[in-house]
Amino acid sequence: MRKLLIIICVLLVPAATFATAISSETQSCLRCHNGLTPGIVADWESSRHSRTTPEEALAKPEIQRTISAGEVDEKLRGNVVGCYECHGLNADKHKDNFSHFGFSINIVVSPNDCAICHPVETEQYAGSKKANAIGNLAKNPVYHGLVNSIIGPKEVEGTMIKASDPSDFTRQDACFACHGTVIEVKGMKTVKAKISTKVPELTNWPNQGVGRINPDGSMGACTSCHARHAFSIEVARKPHTCAQCHLEPDVPAWNIYAASKHGNIYLSDNHKWNFEAVPWKLGTDFKAPTCATCHVSLVTTPDGGTIAERTHDFGGRLWVRLFGLIYTHPQPKSGDTSIIRNADGLPLPTTFLGLPASEFLIDPDEQARRKGLMEAVCKGCHSTYWVTRHFDKMDNTIEETDKMTLQATKLVTYAWDNGLADASNPFDEAIERKWVKQWLFYGNNARYASAMTGAQDYVAFKYGWWGLTTNLQEMKDKIDMKKALKEEKED
Repeated sequence: MRKLLIIICVLLVPAATFATAISSETQSCLRCHNGLTPGIVADWESSRHSRTTPEEALAKPEIQRTISAGEVDEKLRGNVVGCYECHGLNADKHKDNFSHFGFSINIVVSPNDCAICHPVETEQYAGSKKANAIGNLAKNPVYHGLVNSIIGPKEVEGTMIKASDPSDFTRQDACFACHGTVIEVKGMKTVKAKISTKVPELTNWPNQGVGRINPDGSMGACTSCHARHAFSIEVARKPHTCAQCHLEPDVPAWNIYAASKHGNIYLSDNHKWNFEAVPWKLGTDFKAPTCATCHVSLVTTPDGGTIAERTHDFGGRLWVRLFGLIYTHPQPKSGDTSIIRNADGLPLPTTFLGLPASEFLIDPDEQARRKGLMEAVCKGCHSTYWVTRHFDKMDNTIEETDKMTLQATKLVTYAWDNGLADASNPFDEAIERKWVKQWLFYGNNARYASAMTGAQDYVAFKYGWWGLTTNLQEMKDKIDMKKALKEEKED
């Protein structure tokens, strides 16, 4: 049957020229998919995977490798990394595995599959906040309460607004599009194309969230950054990839970067840069940092001196968490932030008054080490004095925006204590929404802009200080109005 179907595919699809290094299994995939999904085939043909065997990759000098395995199984060593080499791995662990024209195929390629060639990157990623993103959102009742207060349909009954639980599709489209969904197998379905076939029915699919739970139980999606099927290092190094999720008003990294001096240089000159080079040489291959430069990439001097080691722990060079709930704080020790408990017993990194849950956060020595890693990247272009003053300025912005969050917290706490708002859900009333804006929107914008220098209107009038100050006054005015109405009713 398998041979018959392959013959049919060959008759339906124009003949393709295959390199001898392509496995017979992948050649069979390409014969059909060249006609069924030509975009995927073309994408793969442009990839490094299609041009390099693991054996060739391992033969390169260590600093030029994008493969981190010391050895690769003999069956995989001599062929380029094709369809079957990725979709045919670890079949016994994949609940989404199915018989596909004589082959045993997984629909979802997971980090555990990528680990065959990239074990170091997979291990680093597994410990990151990104890999744990879905759990950090879904297993934390405070975050989960915020999500459910925002997304999903609302109904007005008299003067009451009642929220309904968001549907799975709404979750997929909103917060969990970036954080990830749980992909489960619910039976089989028939897909009709040129050749009809039965495939597993997947829930919460498609999804490329960074913390996606895959059918083999692994966490994460390498394709969040290395988009399939080219899995391009160039795409991952360009800030547009990070811009899929890191956008204003809550995580405004892309918007601020695009308006910054570094972003200006990138947007003007990136067509002259070499995004494929390994290692990535500062001053030769590129002239200004992207998100990847500062946070993950192996960066060297033109003569090969290491400025920053490659890492797939996206917080590995971060010492402070600018995006916190509710205040900034040292980075968490574990990527699983749902385990954190503050002095009030809440799963938050600080108390409402800003006391950090230090047991779960990195200590000052680790903060200093990580800050030094980031400073080394900055010093690739800037003088020590410039870098020192930049971080002094950033530290000041962090301190002062946290003070503004504290004042907003005092106001919302006053509202709760005096019956002007209901603390049972701290996110569903107007005064509470303003409190959330103080730290989630305005504080974050000021801090991110200070960190990335050059987009200073985000610190001042676009969100930033204008938002912090105006919002605080509006919170006070709203409380005064509610207090006056309450006293009038009591009289």
